[in-house]
Amino acid sequence: MTNNDILRRLRYTFNWNDNEMVALLSLVGVKTTNAQVNGWLKKEEDENFESCSDYFFAAFLNGFIDKMRGKKDGQPAEIETKLTNNIILTKLKIALNLKADDIITMLATVNFKLSKPELSAFSRKVEHKHYRECKNQVLRNFLKAIDKQFFVPRKEKVKAPNKVADKSKSTYKKQKADSVQGARPNASSIYMNPYANSPNSESSSKSSRSKLTLKKQK
Repeated sequence: MTNNDILRRLRYTFNWNDNEMVALLSLVGVKTTNAQVNGWLKKEEDENFESCSDYFFAAFLNGFIDKMRGKKDGQPAEIETKLTNNIILTKLKIALNLKADDIITMLATVNFKLSKPELSAFSRKVEHKHYRECKNQVLRNFLKAIDKQFFVPRKEKVKAPNKVADKSKSTYKKQKADSVQGARPNASSIYMNPYANSPNSESSSKSSRSKLTLKKQK
């Protein structure tokens, strides 16, 4: 596994943005930029891909430790210029405050078995007779177990209300309500003949005529 592979996995697990990753490096006095961090996270086939050196990745892991555990008094931790899987596993173990039993239990959740002697052998010095090299398979499953245990969910983006649309919608509702209210009196009123009281109207002439009465025959 490359430093870039591991960096991408950790970013996904802990949901860091570029600014937060730059801040982790600054905790140990290493300056970088968002563009450089973004380059580390690109795929190898991307034209903007940039290989993350052992020095920068070691500094990043040291910053992760300081963030999670707090800075220790005295001299800052050494930033290695040469990394191995053993060193990376040890730094992640320290940052997440994991004991040997914790790691073994976590690995079991991703169906990977590791004994305590095997795990302790990864922390030995290279010249120690019980030292064992941490293979990619072990580190890959450890990262998978970390993701399962410590995954930070993404925050859902809240969609900003469309004020223009809301305003036009409320205006339309108001206009509709006003038109309905304005129509009701006319709809319920009784039709009145505008010529009903006019002296020239037909009804007026009818009312002014004398009544015709028939004489009774003798």
